[in-house]
Amino acid sequence: MDETRFHHLLHRPGTLLDIGAHDGLLTVPLAALPGSRVLAFEPLPSAFARLQAACAGLANVELHQAALGDQVGQATLTMPLVDGVPQEQWASTAKGYAGFGAQVTEARFTVPLRRLDEFALQDVTGVKLDAEGAEYEILRGARETLLRCRPVLTLEIEERHRIGATYAVPAFLDALGYDAWFEIDEVWHPIRDFDRGSMQVASSDPSVFAASDPYVFIFYFLPRETAPEMLATLQRS
Repeated sequence: MDETRFHHLLHRPGTLLDIGAHDGLLTVPLAALPGSRVLAFEPLPSAFARLQAACAGLANVELHQAALGDQVGQATLTMPLVDGVPQEQWASTAKGYAGFGAQVTEARFTVPLRRLDEFALQDVTGVKLDAEGAEYEILRGARETLLRCRPVLTLEIEERHRIGATYAVPAFLDALGYDAWFEIDEVWHPIRDFDRGSMQVASSDPSVFAASDPYVFIFYFLPRETAPEMLATLQRS
């Protein structure tokens, strides 16, 4: 199941967050859901320009050219280039890419840094988060919002971007009352069944593309108080 399908099945009217929106692949379909308002965050200038173009004319979409974290100020966004070709999907505020050989260089951008809680949102129903290793800090800065609104979440969490992330991020959300799941071949598994040694083997070098099969990196988080009904909806789909 992809993230768009997940958010469609569990949609409730309200505010949806696309954190790490890139060029709007998920922003646009989220905006089409009934009763939705979308806040999309994308700090990389080239991707943000395409996001603006993709969302032109969508009155229920609010765009922010900023990174999220647990502080307010500025951050360095580092994007690797492989043989001079930008690898936008690897751009991160949590790490750099030095030391991977002459074919990998870096482009760095100073970007605004915000905390989600400072927006004081009252009706968040769904969150998609893809931040190349910065997930923990983003969630720390969203703690009050998550406790108040109880949205469903999809997170891309990868050890190759930050060692220990697949332990730390689910543990943080578990303490906030969230159950974590992943899906393989239409079968839903609790996160305790996740085997990092076989399900998430990949290099942290952006010039190396090999990965394990399966490669599980999208995790789905459901508020514990409503998780059984939500999971049943997903399993019926």
